[in-house]
Amino acid sequence: PASDKYRWMDQGKVISSNVGDDWNAIDPDVVLDERDQPWLAFGSFWGGIKLRKLDGETGKLSAQDQTLYSLATRPTPGAIEAPNIIRKNDYYYLFVSFDFCCRGKDSTYNIRVGRARRLTGPYVDRSGKPMMDGGGTLVVTGAGRWAGPGHCSVLQEKNGDWLVYHAYDTEWRGVATLRIAALRWDPEGWPTISN
Repeated sequence: PASDKYRWMDQGKVISSNVGDDWNAIDPDVVLDERDQPWLAFGSFWGGIKLRKLDGETGKLSAQDQTLYSLATRPTPGAIEAPNIIRKNDYYYLFVSFDFCCRGKDSTYNIRVGRARRLTGPYVDRSGKPMMDGGGTLVVTGAGRWAGPGHCSVLQEKNGDWLVYHAYDTEWRGVATLRIAALRWDPEGWPTISN
C-alpha cells in the first residue's frame, strides 16, 4: 500500500449473462484446483450452477478452455444458487443453497452439498444422486430462531473448518444475520455443522 504503483484498476467484466443464455452470471466463487489453476463457479436458478476455467494471469475467462461446465441443477422452479467449492482430501465439495431467500422469517433457503473426484464433476450427494438431477445432501436447514440459512462459504483453517452463512432471525423482525458454525466431517467424509 505504501508504493506509488499500488492501486486497484478496473479490468472490465469477467462474465455476464445475455439474452438467450440458460444460465445466470451471479454468485461468483473462485476455486483453485489441485494444480492451483483458478476456476469460476457461478449461477442461480435457470440452468443451475456452472463452471468456467480462468486465466491465472488476467483473472478473466480462459481463452484456451471455453467449456461451460454444468455442475448442478434442479427441476422447475430451479431454486439453486450460491455455489462454494472446496477441496478436501480426495474430493471437491460443492455447497449450494436450495429454495428461497430474502423473505425474512418466511425464507426457505437451506444448504446442500455434493462431492466429486474432479472439479468439473460429476457431483453426487450422499445417496449417489447426481446434483445435475436435483441431488444434494442437507447440511443445515431452518429451525427454531433461525430461518432460511444459506449462501454459504467454507473457511478452511489448520485447526478445522467453518461454515459461514446467513440466516433470518425470527426473534428480531426476520433480519438477515451472519452465522458461523464449526464444520465437522463424518467418517465417510460428509460435512455437518456442530451444535
